Amino acid sequence: MDHRLQLLTRWVSQFPGFANTVVAPVAGDASFRRYFRVWRSADWREARGVARAHGAQVNQAFIVMDAPPEHEDCLPFVTLAQHWRSQGVKVPAIVQQDLAQGLLLIEDFGDCLLLGQLNTANTDKLYGNALAELLRIQQLPNNPDDPLAPYSNDLLDREMALFRDWLLQRQLGLELNDSDLAMLSNTFTLLRESASAQPTVPVHRDYHSRNLLVTGGDDRPGVIDFQDAVMGPVTYDLVSLLKDCYVQWPDERVQNWMESYRQSSLSAGLHSADAATFRQWFELMGMQRHLKAAGIFARLALRDGKPDYLNDIPRTLGYLSSASGRQPALRPFHDWLLNTVVPAVEVTLGPVPGAHQP
Repeated sequence: MDHRLQLLTRWVSQFPGFANTVVAPVAGDASFRRYFRVWRSADWREARGVARAHGAQVNQAFIVMDAPPEHEDCLPFVTLAQHWRSQGVKVPAIVQQDLAQGLLLIEDFGDCLLLGQLNTANTDKLYGNALAELLRIQQLPNNPDDPLAPYSNDLLDREMALFRDWLLQRQLGLELNDSDLAMLSNTFTLLRESASAQPTVPVHRDYHSRNLLVTGGDDRPGVIDFQDAVMGPVTYDLVSLLKDCYVQWPDERVQNWMESYRQSSLSAGLHSADAATFRQWFELMGMQRHLKAAGIFARLALRDGKPDYLNDIPRTLGYLSSASGRQPALRPFHDWLLNTVVPAVEVTLGPVPGAHQP
């Protein structure tokens, strides 16, 4: 019996217009959170003030977020949603909340994830919209009452360690000797130092095609899954979007988008980097993120029973291979990746894009 589903059904039914609502599951994310769609029925008029405040209409859909308190904390989501929305970022409105039970009733942005809407005719437009929203996020003032935590060296290191602990050792069963561990440590240090050298801005930390929704009404994407935001490197969210773990674009296209964003973020006063410096930041930041992502995908499969994420590991390794191959200082890592990790991944998970190109 799904006790959490019963709990959230009782909880949402207490609000005007939701007494007899249908509760329908919505695709989840890579966390313990679950999402359900509910509809406000025609008796919403009984709460005219609430309806006006939230733009409610007959049969309007909303989302219930189910975040078990023993696994998830809703407070960062609520705090950030309220602050970012007040500053003009298109995040969902919080309609009702019960933090103790881990339940939120929020605005519904629909099901049109950016990933599923891309085609040859609209990609530049949709990515342009996503980049414009990112620039808006990066210019946000910090909330004086609840400032974002820094993207600390310790956090960067813990994230990269996921690659070693979950992908290499647990998923692939690789035995790492002292030389391997020293090489990984040197690689992590170089990536951490590059990230720490960048100007800091608000960082969503998961800004990609599955966390942006194409919504009606305007061109701006709806932004979700932002509760882990920090103050961190200016290229982090950019590389998360342009070197997306779920979709890959030709390098020339990525570089054009990156340079366009460099110029717009330069004009906004977010950094003073020239093209070569910004690209180097971007490339090394991407490696840090893809080390983390590859480890998380393995952990999701092994610990959380979500094996479909294993399908995204080869693409993520492909990004690592391409980026490390352009870095002379990371030649030991690049060679080891191609000679040791890529073969192990390809035996079990499928071909790694670009790994065998000269």
